[in-house]
Amino acid sequence: MNNKTPFLVGILGVSLFAVSSILGGFLIKNYSIIGQYISELYAIDTEYGTLLRIFGIIPSGIFITVFCFLAVRYFQPSKLLKLVYGIGIFYGLATVVVGIFPCDSGCNKELIDPSASQLIHNFVGLLTYLFVPVFMILIGIRLKKLSNYNTFSLQSIALGTIGIILVNVLVAKSNSGYIGLYQRMIELVFVMWILFCAVEIKDKNPVARKV
Repeated sequence: MNNKTPFLVGILGVSLFAVSSILGGFLIKNYSIIGQYISELYAIDTEYGTLLRIFGIIPSGIFITVFCFLAVRYFQPSKLLKLVYGIGIFYGLATVVVGIFPCDSGCNKELIDPSASQLIHNFVGLLTYLFVPVFMILIGIRLKKLSNYNTFSLQSIALGTIGIILVNVLVAKSNSGYIGLYQRMIELVFVMWILFCAVEIKDKNPVARKV
């Protein structure tokens, strides 16, 4: 495999997610990127929801998952660094799942007679916001003890910390008119981590593993 392949896979994954989120905001009439969740772009009854899920959200999650599973090979072997797999599962694969199971109309914030799809969507999203920022911090702490990873280590710790703060803000202000903005800031943190990780491994070779 070409050393640039994981880099390109990561870039493609975050690009698809960004394009879907931005394009969907223009396609859907009266949609507010400040006051509405990203999930409302591809809710069950959204006009372009199916297209956004099939050609944007779901493939984005697949690429991010593949990237994380490839990226592990470019770091020195460590049980803690296997948390990169965790980000692949709880962010990448989770993105696939929420794409397959979209939320109800308006994302049913009050959970009035929610569908099974809504419940799965909410549960998977909750796991993502609970675990991914923590994984970033733990990865950063581990990398700090290794050579040649100082910059990415600090980036991981900083982004994870910011992510935790933003998740708390989102929960505390769940009835705010700025929930869309808060969520997009969280997603930006996750996307930036993928981008920084992709840049970190771009010019590196896979680390040899003991047989």
